[in-house]
Amino acid sequence: MSEQPARSAHRTDDARQDTSEGARDDGAVSQFVERFASQLVDAGMQRMSARVFACLLASDSGVLTSAELGERLQVSPAAVSGAIRYLSQVDMVSREREPGSRRDRYRVHSDQWYEAMTRRDNMLTRWESTLREGVAGLGETTPAGRRLGETLAFFEFMQKELAGMLGRWREHRDQLRADLESPGR
Repeated sequence: MSEQPARSAHRTDDARQDTSEGARDDGAVSQFVERFASQLVDAGMQRMSARVFACLLASDSGVLTSAELGERLQVSPAAVSGAIRYLSQVDMVSREREPGSRRDRYRVHSDQWYEAMTRRDNMLTRWESTLREGVAGLGETTPAGRRLGETLAFFEFMQKELAGMLGRWREHRDQLRADLESPGR
């Protein structure tokens, strides 16, 4: 019974934070969440995980509790729990303890996409190693060996380009942040 007022107070605080720069159109936010989630599903993400991720992304704080996610998405705590488990496993959200409480909060980070691409870089390295072994085992001159060799060359090219692109992004991101923090804004 004493938990209810705390939840209501937290929701009120969160709502205030989300409207700090003016009134939000809840319908537009909901439409964005569902549309972006749908696009993430089209790219291969699980539906509920995509909805939870998009909901976190659309909150000003980037941090919500399981109860808040369930309320905003109109889903059960079990659905949120499964989605969070997946998103945590793939490092798309992090879990943190709400200060002074036993409740967990889930956070999406502003560098999320950069981190995801960095992990992709690591995955490409592992794939390259396996492809090299495949080419050696199948023989470079066999049709399958040539196909694997071309796949290997593609991943080597992608990894080289990705490293340069991530470096350019860091520079661009730092400039964007500096511009946002400049006194004229």
